Amino acid sequence: MVLNIDGKNLILGRLATVVAKKALLGETVNVFNCDSVVITGGKAHLCAEYKRKREMGTHSTGPFHARVPFKFVKRSIRGMIPYKKPKGREAFDRIKCFNNIPEEFKDSKLETIEKANIDNSLMSAYLSIKEICKFMGGNVE
Repeated sequence: MVLNIDGKNLILGRLATVVAKKALLGETVNVFNCDSVVITGGKAHLCAEYKRKREMGTHSTGPFHARVPFKFVKRSIRGMIPYKKPKGREAFDRIKCFNNIPEEFKDSKLETIEKANIDNSLMSAYLSIKEICKFMGGNVE
C-alpha cells in the first residue's frame, strides 16, 4: 500500500512518528511539500540550536546535517527508525521525501495528518524547514 502525505503546515516530530510507524508496518510512504513542514519553537532558540549542530558537524567524520528541506525531513524520520538493522533499513528505503509534487504523483490523492497540523496546536511560535535550511546555509529557492 502507498501512502501519500502532504506535509504543508504539519509539525515535523508528529509527522515523523506517523511516517516511521507506517513504514515499519510495510507501507510505502511519500511525503510531499517538505519545505512547508514546521518545527515549533521560537526563532532565536531554533536558530541557535541548529547553528550549534552545524558547527558540531564541521569535522570530516561528521555528524553531518542536511541543508536541503527534503533531506532534513528524511533525516528526522530516520531518527525514529532502527535504521542500522535490516528491518529498519527496509523501512527507511520505503520512505521518499519531496520538496514539491513530482509529475508522476500529480493525479494522486494526498492525505494530511490532522493531529500533526500546526493549526490544531497551542504553540504560536514556529519556523518552517525552508527557513531553517536557509539559515544553515542551504541553497533554497
